[in-house]
Amino acid sequence: MPKARVPRRLAAILAADVVGYSGLMGMDESGTLDRLKAHRNELIEPKIAVHGGRMIKLMGDGALVEFISVVDALACAVDIQQGMQERNQGEPAEQRIEFRIGINLGDVIVEGDDIYGDGVNVAARLEGLADPGGICVSEVVHTAAGNKLPLAYQDIGEQRVKNIASPVRAYKILLSGEEAGLVKRRAGPKSWSWPAVVVIIALIAMVGWQLWRPASEPAAITGTELSLGKPSLAVLPFQNISESPDQEYFADGMTDDLITDLSKVSGLFVVARNSSFAYKGQSADVRQVANDLGVKYVLEGSVRRAGDKVRINAQLIDASTGGHIWAERYDRQMTAIFELQDEVIERIVTALAVRLTPQESESVTHRSTKNAAAYDYFLRGQALVRTTDYREAREAYEQAVAIDPGFARALGALSLSYSIAAQDGWSTDPQEDMQRALALAEQAHAMDDKIPQVHFALSFAYLINGDHRQAIDAARRALELDPGYTDAIGLLAWIHAFAGDPQEALRLLEQLKRSSPNLNASTLVVLGLAHFIAGDLERSIKAFLAARESNPEEMTNRIYLTAALSRSGQQDEAEWETTEILMLNPDLSVNQWITTQPYKDSNELSRLRDDLRRAGLPE
Repeated sequence: MPKARVPRRLAAILAADVVGYSGLMGMDESGTLDRLKAHRNELIEPKIAVHGGRMIKLMGDGALVEFISVVDALACAVDIQQGMQERNQGEPAEQRIEFRIGINLGDVIVEGDDIYGDGVNVAARLEGLADPGGICVSEVVHTAAGNKLPLAYQDIGEQRVKNIASPVRAYKILLSGEEAGLVKRRAGPKSWSWPAVVVIIALIAMVGWQLWRPASEPAAITGTELSLGKPSLAVLPFQNISESPDQEYFADGMTDDLITDLSKVSGLFVVARNSSFAYKGQSADVRQVANDLGVKYVLEGSVRRAGDKVRINAQLIDASTGGHIWAERYDRQMTAIFELQDEVIERIVTALAVRLTPQESESVTHRSTKNAAAYDYFLRGQALVRTTDYREAREAYEQAVAIDPGFARALGALSLSYSIAAQDGWSTDPQEDMQRALALAEQAHAMDDKIPQVHFALSFAYLINGDHRQAIDAARRALELDPGYTDAIGLLAWIHAFAGDPQEALRLLEQLKRSSPNLNASTLVVLGLAHFIAGDLERSIKAFLAARESNPEEMTNRIYLTAALSRSGQQDEAEWETTEILMLNPDLSVNQWITTQPYKDSNELSRLRDDLRRAGLPE
């Protein structure tokens, strides 16, 4: 008889324990129990409820809590520890109750209302590594959380813990501003080049005290500007203040295009979209954002659209002082949206005293269409692609091209929708869609070869059709046109991984992290694939798990996670993933999907096929 499947699920697990519980009980048993009960009733359980946690068990001096989201688990832990600091103020030292908290993300075995497994055990071991009143998290939690919460971390390296076979890489969360500031200053130079170190030494001699003043008083020059020698900027997602929430796509699209255009300016360092959009929907403090992202300047604003009228408020802020460099309100007709974008960019460049080369002036103002209606459909398609709704995105791109047949960027995006659907397992006829993707990309390229996104689409189409050399050339050309195009760096890493050079893929991803420290789900998949092909299954699985947390419907990630689990001998987990995959896409099969994976080495493709067969994916 086939073995019954063990119920499993992915969970963020929070383990908490009272510091010195036995000693507290020995001195005042009834008083300790009363205080602990009050903390639970008045702080801990309400915070768990607010953040959507489920109490698994109370264990005298400890608790085990399950969350669906890593972000919720982290936010809850921070609220509890900060709340305990307030509640302990004025208490005699011998009566203070302090908790250690550990958080892990992993698969758990479900049995009734209880959960078991290494995912739980690691959380308990991390709790033991935390300081009194502190929080310790695993590497996969640190990766999955990214910059979604304004937290500072201290990497404490790989830790050997009881009853866990492999070392666990752990991070402490730094809850006090002073502590966080010290670690950020210590950690920063590790990623700087030797020329940057020389610059720092010279600056210390000139303005030494400025670099080492407390974290609450920001330095006048950021680490990014020291290492790059140019102004650094983050463009936060513009807020949609239209009467209709349906206009969110338009506000996001305007932000995207500002980031895209500004990143073409060689005299500016612009943080990538992945990191800026981590703050979407948050009322984040500008100084904290600048500190987190390593920039000096922040652009923020709002968009209000009503009929054919658009109002944009924008302000450029010097985060070192909190002062506005300029703030402007723009009221335009929708037909003048491109002139508005050009005007905003010109104001930023002028305010930061950045000089454009003639080529950059042409590139920044180069528009693939002058038709506002076509552009609007294009922005709708961009928003739909990010929700993996490829069919509706395709319809929006087709509408854009129908309105303006010369809209090369929309044509490239249409090509990309076919490429992604084919490779991600959503296509009903992958081979036909792969050929269609290449034809559309070549058509877009013939129309306008000055658009980085067109070269990106062409690169992806070459890749899925098995032409690694031309795929690399096209991705490099996209980067020549836009050196800040982080998606092109990620695609180049993806190509090198499939071409059998995972080390080059990992090098490119390290490069990408400098401008996009918050890796999105797609980039985490690239990281996982590079480690998978390099044979580092543990790191591969960690990256895939983090990507699954960010986007559970990313099919390529789920399938490679299944393969990595199968190859590493975690058969039950691999079979559970297969079940989940088939719930998302019942028609998926090994043969259908394997033909869209552009491995240069056919032996690697055969190994992948065997991994998926073992995991139970239908032939």
